[in-house]
Amino acid sequence: MLAASRGAILVPTMPSIYEPLRREVDARGNVDARMCFYLSALLTAADQIRSHLIAGDPVVVESYFARCLANHHALGAGIDIALPSDLPQPTTYYLICAEDERRRRLVHRDKPVSRWDVLAEDAADRINRAYAQFPMYRINTTGLGPEDVCRAILATDKRGAHRSANPEPVGPHPYVLPPVPCRS
Repeated sequence: MLAASRGAILVPTMPSIYEPLRREVDARGNVDARMCFYLSALLTAADQIRSHLIAGDPVVVESYFARCLANHHALGAGIDIALPSDLPQPTTYYLICAEDERRRRLVHRDKPVSRWDVLAEDAADRINRAYAQFPMYRINTTGLGPEDVCRAILATDKRGAHRSANPEPVGPHPYVLPPVPCRS
């Protein structure tokens, strides 16, 4: 819905070639292995995102590195990584809602509850604290339907800059090189 409203391409953060192995990895209990698997999928998705952006196509993804890192570290992953500096840097929205509504939504989800879902519920406070390190717009979705959530996201920031970004325009400076255009 958000991708359609922005005229963007929806890129899944779990590429289809990963899906069969995803079920196998999720069936195991090794949080470090699972984190590495999900990072691999995200890096593959980042290549797809980069290709679309170079072609001039806007992109929407349902989750990205913040979710992977916050969840896995809160679940006990012991792997510290440095993400590549050339990753596409999206405007990120963190959808939140009141606890009673969150629980109600979980009950009505159209997917089976996995062991990882149960672990994430037990680690919800740690996950929320881990998310705090990432620059994200917090969107309160309490009482909102999907269309209203989409409208709230679209109304948050029309230029796509995060509120912690420097809003000053970049002008010519004798020690700053001009931008280099991307090659197609």
